[in-house]
Formats: sequence, structure tokens, C-alpha cells
Amino acid sequence: MLEKVTHPLDSGPLHPSPVRSGAILPHRPELLSSRRGPRTVAPHRVHDLRGDAVRELRYPATAAVIFSGVPGAGKSTALRKLFGLTPEGVAPAVSSHGAVLLDSQHSRNWWQRRLTRVPYPLLLPIVHVTHYLRIRRALRRTDGPVVIHDCGTRQWVRRLVASWARTGGRPVHLVMIDAPAEHALAGQVARGREVGRLSFRLHYLRWQRLIELAGAGVKPRPAPESVVILDRAAVRELRAVSFAAAGSSAA
Repeated sequence: MLEKVTHPLDSGPLHPSPVRSGAILPHRPELLSSRRGPRTVAPHRVHDLRGDAVRELRYPATAAVIFSGVPGAGKSTALRKLFGLTPEGVAPAVSSHGAVLLDSQHSRNWWQRRLTRVPYPLLLPIVHVTHYLRIRRALRRTDGPVVIHDCGTRQWVRRLVASWARTGGRPVHLVMIDAPAEHALAGQVARGREVGRLSFRLHYLRWQRLIELAGAGVKPRPAPESVVILDRAAVRELRAVSFAAAGSSAA
């Protein structure tokens, strides 16, 4: 059962995560280069990890981490795997370790449960506004990390998020989930939510430009602190996203 949420900007609970991810961990540099165990990466530049077997991504304790990709690329699947985030919610979720998780699907659910007779295309503008207001609120009022689900193909959204994060003193980190168009389209069918053909084509054309630049080491504008490029194989290998506790030192 979901907790009753009466305002579109209220926070709701998160179903227990199946993995110990989103944890606030002490900063242990020696873990990042250990050859005996699974590899951990603390992103600080463009990291193209497509086809790589990285098991953990570790970010600063106040990071804003954006999981981006075209519709159907696997953003929701990654967030469900890494944080236990499910698409059925109606409000921003909070992980057991304090990371705030924001998915536009939750804003969509909130409005559709109240305006049941309004066609979704007519709801879309208010769903987007609600999602972005939730992001702004989390970036400005939350002490811990914030994880955001967004396609990443709209520069004006990237600028807004960067501005709000800067106001809150947060570094922005980008995770780009790259998937071929046919796999993304199949992903939309599998999840039961398909975007229009023209909309998808525009998303994918913008995405191709971004991913080509990122693959060459060029960050999208406005430039985040880091960019991690993953394909679906890399997402399958990834086991955790953690956040290093501020001010801690290696043991």
C-alpha cells in the first residue's frame, strides 16, 4: 500500500531496495583501485564504460545524479535495480539511506489518479511542471544526494537543473544510458508506455549528438562534474551507486 499523498510536491515512501545501494559510505580511496575485487569508479570526468564490468559508482554525499537516456533506454530499469524505485509511486521517494529519488512517472501517476477522465496528452504540460518543481524543491531543500530520472535531451532542462543545483551548492553528475533505437522502442513496448514516433525521433537525434560528443570526451552543456556512459550490458554489471560521506577520510 502506498502512503496517502495529498499534495503533488509531498514526499512518499520507497519500497525496500533489493540491494545495498544509495548508501552513504566513508570515502575509501583504496577501494577504487583494488584489483582483487569488483571495480569501483568515483566519476570525475567523462567515463565511457560501455562494455565495461564496473560494479559500483561512488559520488559525493551531496551530488545530484541524473540518469538520462531516450525513452525506453532503461533508466527506470536501472533505478529499480539500483535503488528499488518502482513506477507505481505518486511522490518523490526517499531511499533507506536518504537519497531522494525523482521520476516523472510518479508525477504522471499523481495527476492521473485525480483527473481520471482527462486524456494524458492534455495532462502532459502539468506533469512536466510538477516533475520540475519537485526537482527544484529537492535540490534546494534536501541535505543528502538527489537522483533524477530525465531524458537529458532538452538543454533548457539541463540548464534549469544546473542552476538549481548550483543554488544548493551541489555538484551535478550525469549518467547516460545509451541504447540503440530499436532496443529503446522495444523497451517502450515492454513497459507499456510508448511515446509518439516524431517525439522519439527528435529525442534520438538530439541524443545521438550528445552521445557522440560525450564519447569523444566532450561534456554536454552546461557541463556537469562528470559523465558516465553506460550501455545495457554495463547496467547489468553495475551493482550499486553509493555516496561518500562528506569530510570522511580513508581508514
